[in-house]
Amino acid sequence: MSDTNIDNPLIVQSDKTILLEVNNDLFDECQRLLNRFAELEKSPEYLYTYRITPLSLWNAASAKLTAEEMIGTLERYSKYPVPKNVIAEIQEQVSRYGKVKLIKDDSGNLFIISSEQAFLKEISVHHKIQEFIDEQKKDRIKIKPYFRGHIKQALIRIGFPVEDLAGYDEGAKFHFNFNLKTKKESIFGMRDYQRRAVDVFHAEGSQEGGSGVIVLPCGAGKTIVGIGVMQIIGMETLILVTNTLSIRQWRNEILDKTNIDADQIGEFSGEKKEISPITIATYNILTHRRRKGGEFTHFSIFSSGNWGLIIYDEVHLLPAPVFRMASELQAKRRLGLTATLVREDGLEENVFSLIGPKKVDIPWKELEKQKWIASACCIEIRVDMREEDRIQYSISDNREKYRLASENLEKLKVIQAILDEHGLDHVLIIGQYIKQLEKISEHFGFPTIMGKTHISERERLYKEFQDGEIPCLVVSRVANFSIDLPDAVIAIQVSGSFGSRQEEAQRLGRILRLKKKKTQAFFYSIVSRDTNEERFAQNRQLFLTEQGYEYQIYTHAQYIEMKGNAVNNILSY
Repeated sequence: MSDTNIDNPLIVQSDKTILLEVNNDLFDECQRLLNRFAELEKSPEYLYTYRITPLSLWNAASAKLTAEEMIGTLERYSKYPVPKNVIAEIQEQVSRYGKVKLIKDDSGNLFIISSEQAFLKEISVHHKIQEFIDEQKKDRIKIKPYFRGHIKQALIRIGFPVEDLAGYDEGAKFHFNFNLKTKKESIFGMRDYQRRAVDVFHAEGSQEGGSGVIVLPCGAGKTIVGIGVMQIIGMETLILVTNTLSIRQWRNEILDKTNIDADQIGEFSGEKKEISPITIATYNILTHRRRKGGEFTHFSIFSSGNWGLIIYDEVHLLPAPVFRMASELQAKRRLGLTATLVREDGLEENVFSLIGPKKVDIPWKELEKQKWIASACCIEIRVDMREEDRIQYSISDNREKYRLASENLEKLKVIQAILDEHGLDHVLIIGQYIKQLEKISEHFGFPTIMGKTHISERERLYKEFQDGEIPCLVVSRVANFSIDLPDAVIAIQVSGSFGSRQEEAQRLGRILRLKKKKTQAFFYSIVSRDTNEERFAQNRQLFLTEQGYEYQIYTHAQYIEMKGNAVNNILSY
C-alpha cells in the first residue's frame, strides 16, 4: 500500500488507541507531538499505548492546535494509513470546541449561541439542559440567571464544550509591582516560560483569557506564575490552597517578590479569619460544616471581598464541594495551578468546564534540559516478604493485602541500603501508613511529620531540614503537596495510595527544585515483590513515563550487589 511506511513508530487503530514504538529513532519527536492531544494509558518497555478522547482533543483545541495539525502528526508518523473514523472523530470533536459559545448581552442576560442551528436544537431538547433554560429564541438559548457554571457542566457531559465569552465582573482594583531584588538581595525576574504562561492566560485582557489551568512541574515556580497573573490583572484576589502551611508559603513568596505590604495579605484558615485585598484560604475551611449535611460555614468568604481573580492552587485536588462553589463563581476570573491534571475520580471535565481549559502544559523534561528544575533518576526496588507475612498476605482480602505489602518490614533493610549508598543528606522518606512511618522513625531515629503534627512544629522541622540540622525527615501524605523543600535530594517512597499517578507527580516534585549544590536527585520506590502493591506501582509509572522519565527496576539483592557503585550504575543506565 502506498501510504505504508513500516519504519515509522505509530500504529493508529480504529478504536482510537495509538501504539508508539519505544525503540524507534523517531520516538522522542513523535511522543512530544502526540502528548499535545492524546492521553498515555500504558507504558511497558517497548510499546506505549495512547488514547484519543474528547477531553484531550478539546484541551488541544483550546490551546489553538488545529484538527489538521493533529491529523498531520498521525499521518506523518503512522506505519499504516490512519483509519478514517479516527480522522472524522478528531475533526468532529475539535469542531465542537468553540462552536457553542456562552455570551452576555448589555442587560446581563446569559445566552448560548452557535453558528450551527442543529447544535442549538439538540441542546434545547436535551433533558439534562432544560432545567437551566429560561427561554428558547430563534438563534439563541437564554439561560436562567446564576446558572452559568451549571450549564457549562451539563453541556460538557453531553459532548458540547462551551467557549465562555460572557466576560467577568470587574473586581476591586489592587495594583502592585514586582521587586527587582528579593529580601535576601538576590536579583529577581520572571523566567521566560513563566511570563509566557501569564500572557497566555491573560490573552491581552480579551474574553478568550481570564480562565484556565497552567500545568507546570513542581519546582518550576507555579506560585510565581500566580503572582504574575495577579499583577497583570491588578485586582483583589482570593487564593485557595491545600493547607495552612501553603498559606504561609504563598504569603512569604508574595512579600519576598512584590511591594505588597504584610497587612494587605489576609489568612483565612482554622486559626485566623482575615479578609484583605489578597486573601489566602484553605479548601478545608471552605468545606467546613457544623453538622453533616448542613450549610458550609464559611461560604460567605466568596462574597466578603470584591474579588477580580480566584486562584485554585493544586487544582487537581479540588474537593467536590468546591466544584459546586466554583459553579456559582463563573463571573470571576479563575486560574488553576497544578503539576498534573490527572484526577483519580475522573472529574477532569469539571476542571475543564468550571475552572477553564488547559492553557499551558510544559513537559517536565523540557525544563530539566533547560536546567530550571533538577534532573531526577526514578528507581524501583522490589523486596521479598518474610514467610510469616506472606502467609498472612495470602489469606487476606485485597485491601488488607495492599496494607500488608506496603508495611513489609523488609523495607527497612532497603532504606538502610539506600542511605548507605547516598549518605544522610536531605533525604525524605514518604509513606501512606502511619504505623509504618512510626516504625521507620523509631528504627532510624528520624523525626516525623504527619497530619497530627502542629503547624508550628512542621515549620520548625522543615526549617531545620533545609538548614541541614536534620538530615532526614519521615513524612506522611501531608508532604504530597505544597511544601517548599528546595534542598531535598533523595525521596524514598515506602507506600502510596493504590497506584495514584497524581500522588506520584507530587512526591517526585518534592525533589525537583534546583539545589544550591547538587543538581541530581533520586526518587526511590520500595515495593513488595509478587504482590498487588507491585501491580499498583505499574500504574504510578505511567505518570513518570508520560513526562519522559526512565524507570529503573532492581530487586533488593541486585541493589545490594552494586554496593558502593549503585549511584554510578543508575546514572549510566
